[in-house]
Amino acid sequence: MSKNIKRITTPLTEEKVKSLRAGDTVYISGVIFTGRDAAHQRLIDSLKKGDKLPFDIKDQIIYYVGPAPAKPGQAIGSAGPTTSYRMDELTVPLLELGLNGMIGKGSRSKKVIEGMKKYGAIYFAAIGGAGALIADSIKKAEIIAYEDLGPEAIRKLEVMDFPVIVVIDSEGNNLYETERQKYKK
Repeated sequence: MSKNIKRITTPLTEEKVKSLRAGDTVYISGVIFTGRDAAHQRLIDSLKKGDKLPFDIKDQIIYYVGPAPAKPGQAIGSAGPTTSYRMDELTVPLLELGLNGMIGKGSRSKKVIEGMKKYGAIYFAAIGGAGALIADSIKKAEIIAYEDLGPEAIRKLEVMDFPVIVVIDSEGNNLYETERQKYKK
């Protein structure tokens, strides 16, 4: 496992994706978007109807999160990651459009990993249970679509040094597989 620490600023271009390897610790600054299963379903429904998406998905990162309400003086409440497999059936069409990064927790399906390799995307893990700590790196949060979904609405987040680990890189190297192998007897 790599022990590299990298800092990136969005947008997450193809060049940046290719520079990241499974095991890298990454601090993201710039803009990322939120979206969970209900929002993903609406994005896919929009694509099927030929409608425009609520934001340009190319070179973007989607964070799978349903944040808690913000307390006074905060941009956002606790913002821990959602289990990513819930978005797996709805992910590949977004990768086709240029989505280059996803942040969540837990493993991804073979179909998503193959899509990541084909379209050059990366999967980051955020630390589950660290939602309050993660929220400290979110400087601004604005609902941009599907407000009726409450916590699952799509938000545009401005982040500074948002902490993640590359779990699956654009070549398909997968920490969930390689690291488990090291501990098998």
